Amino acid sequence: MQKIINILEIIVSLLLIVAILLQNRGAGLSGTFGGNFGGYYTRRGFEKFLVTFSIILSSLFIILAISSFMLAR
Repeated sequence: MQKIINILEIIVSLLLIVAILLQNRGAGLSGTFGGNFGGYYTRRGFEKFLVTFSIILSSLFIILAISSFMLAR
């Protein structure tokens, strides 16, 4: 069971890396210091999918990490 959870954790982490790297909005530190003058806008289409997919993957990663920790004890 531990081996399956570890494999799933690796797969989820790779998918999470890809999903985060595909998001191009607000890249770099320019948004932190006020370089983003575009204002707020509504996410649509593929960008909205990437944001929700990233949230789901990060939640799944946390659940897998906690379950892996509990099984290792």
